[in-house]
Amino acid sequence: MKLLIVEDEAELAASLVSYLEGEQYRCEVASTYAAAEEKMLLYDYDCILLDLTLPGGDGLELLRQLQQRQKADGVIITSARDALDDRIAGLHLGADDYLPKPFHLSELSARIAALVRRRHFNGSNLVQAGPLAVDVLLRTVRVNGEPLALTRSECDLLLLLLANQNRVVMKSTIAEHLSGDIAEHFDSYEPVYTHIKNLKRKLAEAGLGECILTVYGLGYRFELAAA
Repeated sequence: MKLLIVEDEAELAASLVSYLEGEQYRCEVASTYAAAEEKMLLYDYDCILLDLTLPGGDGLELLRQLQQRQKADGVIITSARDALDDRIAGLHLGADDYLPKPFHLSELSARIAALVRRRHFNGSNLVQAGPLAVDVLLRTVRVNGEPLALTRSECDLLLLLLANQNRVVMKSTIAEHLSGDIAEHFDSYEPVYTHIKNLKRKLAEAGLGECILTVYGLGYRFELAAA
């Protein structure tokens, strides 16, 4: 799962990255209004942690832009501005949650997990597709009750495909999801092909057969064969 941390306090941003990467999230950071605007409008994130007071502009304006572009990124406002008007304005502009500073990192992590569950998996920690079961919070995978060992990237890829079951996920989307904004500098999609190949092999060996289908020229689709 990919997060954007919009935070101008360098020490706090570093603390957030350290903690959340330990929780198996992929983190990017923007410390100014301009940097946040560029990332938020160019890339997709599972969750954006948005401070409102930024060098160069107001975080509420970034929310307005997301709303105008009809982007579906989840947003949790993390701000020392705890005025009621700011909370109401942020929620009306599409924010999913508002966590005033200072906050406990464990609570922030729990709120991120809850947001991801609501947006992608109908509020459930357990995502199931036939005999396949993935615990979103613990990042554990089982097939027919037996544990399946996946790398972090493979688990992230599987969750992305499961969140879009029976729909094509573009190669560019997968590259960005796994690698963040550095994906645009790749000369090829070789990292995507490698992760797809390894994940397909592990799922097939676990008894799921050919459940990741290649849509030539576009990307991949997760689809379990009818029983």
